[in-house]
Amino acid sequence: MNERKKGLLMVCLGASMWGASGVAGQYLLQDCGLTAGWLVVSRMLLAGVILLAVDVFQYRESILRVWHDKKDAWDLVLFAILGLLAVQYTYFASIKCGNAAAATVLQYLMPIFIVGYTAVTCRKWPQFIEVICVMMAIGGTFLLVTHGNVHELSIPLPALLWGLSSAVAAAVYTMKPKRLIRKWRPTLIIGWGMLVGGVFLTPFCPPWQVPGEWTALSGLIYAYVIIFGTVVAFGCYLGSIRYIQPAEASILGSVEPLAAILLSITFLQASFGFMDILGTALIIGTVFLLAKR
Repeated sequence: MNERKKGLLMVCLGASMWGASGVAGQYLLQDCGLTAGWLVVSRMLLAGVILLAVDVFQYRESILRVWHDKKDAWDLVLFAILGLLAVQYTYFASIKCGNAAAATVLQYLMPIFIVGYTAVTCRKWPQFIEVICVMMAIGGTFLLVTHGNVHELSIPLPALLWGLSSAVAAAVYTMKPKRLIRKWRPTLIIGWGMLVGGVFLTPFCPPWQVPGEWTALSGLIYAYVIIFGTVVAFGCYLGSIRYIQPAEASILGSVEPLAAILLSITFLQASFGFMDILGTALIIGTVFLLAKR
């Protein structure tokens, strides 16, 4: 397998695992009684330790070097709290209040917030294709959450608000670590980001206070969320950037909401009608257009 094919396969695998992680999270949150805070804090702490252990094994270098530079250290803390922690908590909170399919699609409004942020910081009006994408995203969101009926929401309002917050956090998560990952490496930055974010959340959601009802099945699903839905998924997705262009990774990352939708329909008996499909297509379409540009 050449490097390009390897990169394409890695990004598709990573995105699919993320989508499946959302569906698994819905089962744990809604059927097993776990809280979003506990799931996030335990996930981040365990995944952080695993990723840092992988980094030590793979690179044989000190994982503490990144903290020697004050700018790197500050950027890493901001990425951990405002990026990784925020995007995971808001995402699982949206799933807890609604469902994994809608939460995942709403998170894909992220490029629109990046367009808006870039326009404000650069003091430059968005180009025509970007304006079209914003209109598509707004239209897609409207169809997804109302099914065309302005008097009634098809998903609970808290799920919508948490989903929009997740898109904002995803924009921060996408933009903030660029410099750090280029200077260091994905496993080191994501590993420390996970660990720092988990430690920050620990006083508010102590991981030793385990909620919910646990069975062999819920234990296996939780293990999937930690190992495949987090560690392997992040490793595949970020590692793919070494072999393919970031724009290609952005487009193929759209496999995530598609996987979440199909798995929700298959295993959770979720309903996904024409309006949902149309709204999702409009939102995901913005990713293709912006990545192509």
